[in-house]
Amino acid sequence: MTDHKWYVIHTQTGIESRVKANLESRAELAGMKHLIHQVLVPTEKVSEVRSGKKRISERKFFPGYILVQMDLTDDSWYLVKNTPGISGFVGSGKNPIPLSDQDVSQILNQQEEKTTKPKPKVEFSIGENVRVKEGAFANFNGTIEEINPDRGKLKVMVTIFGRSTPVELEYWQVEKI
Repeated sequence: MTDHKWYVIHTQTGIESRVKANLESRAELAGMKHLIHQVLVPTEKVSEVRSGKKRISERKFFPGYILVQMDLTDDSWYLVKNTPGISGFVGSGKNPIPLSDQDVSQILNQQEEKTTKPKPKVEFSIGENVRVKEGAFANFNGTIEEINPDRGKLKVMVTIFGRSTPVELEYWQVEKI
């Protein structure tokens, strides 16, 4: 009976992609591709502005961890445990505990969602003071009144000629003070 479930594997932080490739090639070489079905490094796209240009990069959800869909046998357990860069399975005792189907679908949906809509790398909070970097209100300071993460916009109260005026700006147009 094949019963492939998802397991969380602890790796060294920063080399998750290398460990994924390593595990996949070792499974192929050992003739165990039928036991190791899928190896996943959950990531999300984040947008940031560097030197005036908007860039989209990938960030890992769970740094130091990868997900593996596999049939847990003595051979597959040994293959995973002895892959360079892997510290071991996440779970208590000797037997790894598989993720529930609900957890797996939540992680996969979250990754799918985050891949299509990049989220800003910088997080803002209401009441925070910011300075406008670009646009008609460049070099003005203001206070964040509203945050709209879905659109990547902020409503900032900027003081112009002694009066507070609400201005809608994009995340990348402001910086924290």
